[in-house]
Amino acid sequence: MDTMVERKSDRELVVKRVVNGPPHLVFEAWTKPDLFKRWWVPKSMGMSITSCEIDARTGGKYHLVFGQGGAVIFEAFGKYLDVTPNSRIVWTNDEGDEAGPVTTASFQEQNGKTLLVISDLFPSKEALDEAIAAEAINWNSETFEQLDELLASQAATVG
Repeated sequence: MDTMVERKSDRELVVKRVVNGPPHLVFEAWTKPDLFKRWWVPKSMGMSITSCEIDARTGGKYHLVFGQGGAVIFEAFGKYLDVTPNSRIVWTNDEGDEAGPVTTASFQEQNGKTLLVISDLFPSKEALDEAIAAEAINWNSETFEQLDELLASQAATVG
């Protein structure tokens, strides 16, 4: 399945992909730490999420620690602005020095699969340009393939 990436405006980048699972399983993959850790980081990067705290409710927070060989490489954290179960999650990306992007992930049912639409809204055109140049936006096919693998294993467990 193709991952479509489109710059919608000076400040917004939108990613679309159909993933192989119903919205409730996709939502769980985004909101349950034990599941999230299994797909979020592309295996080819050689690192993993060593700590994953997710309080996926409106007003909740998240904190992710990425590590490699026992060393901390990066931390990501922010808060959930809106969480609508099985439908939508909106969160901040607060780890930068300045205001980071606000990300919205929506889950739309499509014949037993899910159209996943992710929008990153940056505070300025320059912030989006900088993120693209630094390849700091990690919505790549490998990540979504790992999500598909997880969803297949979850569906097999449920079904």
